[in-house]
Amino acid sequence: MRFVIIGAGAVGGVVAGRLAGSGAAVALVARGPHLDAIRRDGLLLREAAGDSRHHLPAHATPAEVDWQPGDVAVLAVKGNDTQAVLEQLPRDVPVVCLQNGVANERAALRLFPDVYAICVMLPSAHLEPGVVVAQCAPVPGILDIGRFPGGVDDTSREIATHLTKAGFVSQPRPDIMRQKYTKLLMNLGNAVEALCGQVEGADEPAAILRAEGETVLKAAGIDFATLEEDKARRGDILQLVPVAGSMRGGGSTWQSLARRTGTVEADYLNGEIVLLGRLHGVAAPANETARRLVVDAARTGKAPGSLTPAQLLAAMRTS
Repeated sequence: MRFVIIGAGAVGGVVAGRLAGSGAAVALVARGPHLDAIRRDGLLLREAAGDSRHHLPAHATPAEVDWQPGDVAVLAVKGNDTQAVLEQLPRDVPVVCLQNGVANERAALRLFPDVYAICVMLPSAHLEPGVVVAQCAPVPGILDIGRFPGGVDDTSREIATHLTKAGFVSQPRPDIMRQKYTKLLMNLGNAVEALCGQVEGADEPAAILRAEGETVLKAAGIDFATLEEDKARRGDILQLVPVAGSMRGGGSTWQSLARRTGTVEADYLNGEIVLLGRLHGVAAPANETARRLVVDAARTGKAPGSLTPAQLLAAMRTS
């Protein structure tokens, strides 16, 4: 099995480096200065235990990959980039969605018979070309996997075995989407962190977004793991540690604003709740406001922390 990791950013890059370090066959798809740096110097994985550099085949698009029997396409791009990636893949390759949100798997299943979902619990960072940072140690992350829409098979078991060998905690789970919907609820707060930063008072708007999200999921008849179940699965596995003297700055949406990428995946996080609410007759104004504000912040190049929690709350309450 060769892992073709499409999107070698924070999550995809850490998984790629760890898999390669454990002896797995890995190829990358990246873009821009990040791709240039990887081709020139290799992928630098920074961890609390030390740095490692991985010289891996790196391509600009999935269409450039020399696809082989036994390859697995691992999508680690943001949800807003998924469709463009899917259209460039060979139709017989298994597709693994190493992504936040819950829309990627459905998009993949429209085109591919074998689709797998991974619930990503992997604090990581990518803020400079060629470099990714694993921010938990000694275990870098929890990456449970299952078939979409449900079930477990030999491929999901083999992938879990590779991930475990690479140092992750990974279990095949037949109910993986139940876990991913719980992660979606957590990711609704990504917009708050990006807009307000990690400041006092940010918990309140994040709690409003989550409560609204739970209401919408229940109206849609979508099951999700409880907070107690999620806490039990995480336990004390994920321990944030300083890497090169620095602690974690922020999550994926925060990093997108910090890097001035121009886009964020809020349409597939907060926007998923908005969509489900519209489909099932439940208003989701708080999530629509958060989605709109963070998308606008990315489009206009605003840095993280452009709003105070009070300003965000006021906008949410008047929407």
